[in-house]
Formats: sequence, structure tokens, C-alpha cells
Amino acid sequence: MNGTNRTPPVAVAEAIEDVLAVGPGEPLYRLRDVAFVYSGRQTALDGVDLDIWPGERVVLLGANGSGKSTLLKLLDGIVAPSRGTMRALGRDVAAVAAGQEAFTFHRQVGLVFQDPDIQLFSATVLDDVAFGPLQLGLSADEVRERCDEALAAMEIAHLADRAPFELSGGEKKRAAIASVLSLRPDVILLDEPTASLDPRTKWLLVDLIQRLGAAGRTLIVATHELDIVPLIADRAVVLSERGRVVADGDPATILADTDLLVRENLIHEHLHRHGPISHSHRHDTADAGHAHASETLHQEPPAGAVETGRSEATLGIPAERR
Repeated sequence: MNGTNRTPPVAVAEAIEDVLAVGPGEPLYRLRDVAFVYSGRQTALDGVDLDIWPGERVVLLGANGSGKSTLLKLLDGIVAPSRGTMRALGRDVAAVAAGQEAFTFHRQVGLVFQDPDIQLFSATVLDDVAFGPLQLGLSADEVRERCDEALAAMEIAHLADRAPFELSGGEKKRAAIASVLSLRPDVILLDEPTASLDPRTKWLLVDLIQRLGAAGRTLIVATHELDIVPLIADRAVVLSERGRVVADGDPATILADTDLLVRENLIHEHLHRHGPISHSHRHDTADAGHAHASETLHQEPPAGAVETGRSEATLGIPAERR
């Protein structure tokens, strides 16, 4: 499942190659033996080979500390590799990180950080969303059009005059994404975009990602939430806890490989005991709860068995979840 020899989605690639300044048949991103080391001692990525093509929708999967956020920073040109070679949008990423063509590059690539407070620094939400377009020297009418479009996409037009510190966590996440959308980037990088969100906001973002992908944007999303992967991606890349690519391919195939997911700490086996009955099953690491087979839990304990805890019914677990 190596992604380095993949071919681009032809129709999409032809439509946006000129915009992205990549040649025919050239990937949008090409990483070879890329490593990144913090402070000269903490290795976040080690020997990553990866090609990403225009118009792809890619999810990055991996446990905490696997280097997903670091990889997004490299893809955004914020930092350069400590080792290896990396080209992005026809440019050397080391040169972009050093400031060469950085302004042009960041018109084309937008990164939404996991923590929205990093991106919200103005007096109002509208000011934050307008900041990027204003830096491009656009007219007042064009800036307003882009802001209205981004605020509407995130359903936060009613929050335009609010200060960021007055927003809830979910509202801040939506505002941060709107501040990137207003730049209309060709490549959008999202770091855990649905983390800690209420269900409505989570599925608003899933719908947005689907629409952006359908419009030909290149999307690279780091996430722990395996349930959204089939909905937002046509490719999954798994990073190990040592910062290496250990799987790269079709999301359905990767999600069906439970041994891989357990090994890379994306799901876990949990041993349960109910009286004399023991069983194990898999859990997504993001799950707050889990379900049991009813035929297992409804077996009566043997005579004389000691009740060690409250029944699941008294714990408020719905019948369909027991």
C-alpha cells in the first residue's frame, strides 16, 4: 500500500495544474526520506516517502505523537525537513520555510490548526476572516464577498461582530476554518477538525469537506475519528508512533485491517468480565462508550455468584446498547 507510485485523478489534475504550478504528471507534494527532529533530539518524523496528487482527499491516521501535526506543518511550508528532500507545488519546501515565495505559497495552501486560538487574534470574527484577503490587496467589495462566502459556509454569519473570546469551542473552530476559506486556497490542511465538537458541528464540517473535495480542492486531514474517514477521504496514510508511514491506500482496506489499527494504537482491545463471562472486542480510541452483544450479557450467572457491580440497566445504558 505504498502511495509513492500513485497516479493523479486525471480530470482534476488537468483542471488545476496551472494554478498550482506543477508540471504534467508531477505530484503536488513529493517527500523522500523526510525526517523532522525537534531541538536536535526529539524525532517526530523519520524516513517519510509520500506523494500527494492534485485533487486528492487524504486522511492522516496515527496515535498521539506519531507526527501528524508536524507533517501538516511541513506541507504548509512552516518548517523545513531536518533530513531528506521535499517539494510542494513545484517549490522546494526548505526555500518556502526560509521565506522565498512564501507569500505566493500561502495564498495556495491553508492550514487550520487543531487549536483555533492560534488563528483567532483580531477584535471580531469578521476581522479575522477578512485578514487574509486584505493582505492580498483585494478591493473592499472582493474582501466582503469572500468573507460572506466563508461565514456562510461555516454557518456563522451571525457571529461576525462577536469577539473570539466570546465564542464557544465549536464556534471558534468554525471561525478558524472560515479565516482559511476566505483565502480560497487550492490546498486545505486540517488538523483534527472535528475534535471535541458537538454532533451538529462535526457533521457540518464533514459536509464542508465533502463539498470542497467535490469542487477539486486538495484536502489533507489529520484525525483520530475513524467513523468520518470513509466520508471524507479517498486515501488513508497511517503513521506509526515512530513517525514512519506504515500503510498507505484505500480507506476501506485500511479500516478493515484491525491488526494494523490495534498495533498502531488507533483502536484497542478491551477485556470485559460479567460474572463468569469474559469477552474482548475492539474500540475506536475516540469512543466514549461501547456496545455489547445482548445474548452474551443476558446469560444468568451461576447460583452463588457474587454481584460485583450494578447492572448495565441501572447504569442508564439503553437497551439497544446492552
